[in-house]
Amino acid sequence: MTLAEEISKRRTFAIISHPDAGKTTLTEKLLLYGGAIHLAGSIKSRKTQRHAVSDWMEIEKQRGISVTSSVLQFDYGGCRINILDTPGHQDFSEDTYRTLMAVDSAVMVLDAAKGVEAQTKKLFKVCRERRIPIFTFINKLDRYGKVPLDLLDEVEKVLGIRAYPMNFPIGIDGKYLGVFDRQKNRVELFAEDTTHGQSERISEIFAPDDEVMIKKIGRETYDALQDDLMLLDEAGETFDKAKVDAGDLTPTFFGSAMTNFGVQNFLEEYLRLAPPPAPRLSDDGVIEPDDEKFSAFVFKIQANMNPAHRDRLAFIRICSGKFERNMQVWHAPSNKIIKLAQPQQFLAQERQIIDEAFPGDIVGLFDPGIFGIGDTITDAAHKFRFEEFPTFPPEKFARVQAKDTMKRKQFAKGIDQLTQEGAIQLFYPVGMGNESFVVGTVGTLQFEVLQYRLKAEYGVDVLLTMLPFEVARWLKFSDGEKVTPASLRGANRGMFLLDRQENPVLLVENEWALGWITDNNPKLTMSATPFGGEL
Repeated sequence: MTLAEEISKRRTFAIISHPDAGKTTLTEKLLLYGGAIHLAGSIKSRKTQRHAVSDWMEIEKQRGISVTSSVLQFDYGGCRINILDTPGHQDFSEDTYRTLMAVDSAVMVLDAAKGVEAQTKKLFKVCRERRIPIFTFINKLDRYGKVPLDLLDEVEKVLGIRAYPMNFPIGIDGKYLGVFDRQKNRVELFAEDTTHGQSERISEIFAPDDEVMIKKIGRETYDALQDDLMLLDEAGETFDKAKVDAGDLTPTFFGSAMTNFGVQNFLEEYLRLAPPPAPRLSDDGVIEPDDEKFSAFVFKIQANMNPAHRDRLAFIRICSGKFERNMQVWHAPSNKIIKLAQPQQFLAQERQIIDEAFPGDIVGLFDPGIFGIGDTITDAAHKFRFEEFPTFPPEKFARVQAKDTMKRKQFAKGIDQLTQEGAIQLFYPVGMGNESFVVGTVGTLQFEVLQYRLKAEYGVDVLLTMLPFEVARWLKFSDGEKVTPASLRGANRGMFLLDRQENPVLLVENEWALGWITDNNPKLTMSATPFGGEL
């Protein structure tokens, strides 16, 4: 198969949503229909006590939420599918934002009862800024929710994107019988779910005026469906593939991931409409996927996916050319030629060594500590760098130290590895060595994960003391003088720290304190992120 043919088969997307909208459940059901698993396990299933395949970290199983992006791959309908299941909780939005850099489209999951929620709006905004095509799955039709037409209107008004319903639910609220497929002009009625969503849902297909179908759903329900469809045809959007590709129109599907209602239809239509791997911007111009020269970038680092092996993996998104096991490539940050050994692909925590991969694929590489988030790797004969990843200023801070001073080495290693993953940002109090650190995060829940992982993966119990600061600023003087506590007027109004590159950082409680320091240090320049660098 040619490179162009391999590229055309790839579909790489992220699933985004507000917490508890059913994102991880939908991911699992896509794996079920794709044949990657044979029995689905809901995160919150009480009957089976199974956990979602994509939630491999023990704390995720305990809390019933995703706290780190998972990478899942399978084949379906002639396509190679790369799903990136992302955390929904806002405290882990950094991980989600980085993941969105590696995809070609996104699936937005909405709760039919709650509609568009706060975190959905934030994640949608990132997708819109990157012009990522967005597909919408309105979930939980097995429960009572908002009127379908009202949900479509809410998507358009709240998010500012036009919605085209690819299907429309048949029945009454909470007791829908099937869907009308607007593209195929047919009715699909679902049999009763007797497996609690663990197996594929059986369905029957009917012509839109089939008398047997009308008898099954009832004349009143049929007439109501006809009225809704007429309204959509007359006043709704016209389907336009070019608008979908530009991120201006979202194909919208109704269903229930929990009961497998409409999931297979969604998967098949998504694969038909979603874009293959897209070109990427670099400092050497646009890099096309079918460029024979290999290129990729690191978007995620994860330590201890397999606690027994204490491994560390760098996840790369292949952008152009063909990846081959043990190939030699140029690593942009180190300006060195390196060997890409032990390449792996994943079904959550299950992995297999691969010999080749193509643009759009996500590959895990054994990382001895050389990779960082956002790193570019290319063919040695064609050196360039992809566009930089966005950086996010921390908003919550805590002092962290090991309870047992005899475990100082394990503590320092754990903190360092979690920092390299991008799970936390690390700062050093001046003159305090490595007895304690100051950790910055976007949200408070990340501290709970930090404590849990240091204990579970490194055997270290920690003392964590929350600090009152909410603002971090990187500092430099315009005349090149070194910024120190002694040279900075008002340093005692906050906490003076150094980051991992020994750049001076000041933590303060509020913007008023920043204003005072700015007014009293005329040569001082402050930034919410490191000057000219990555976090």
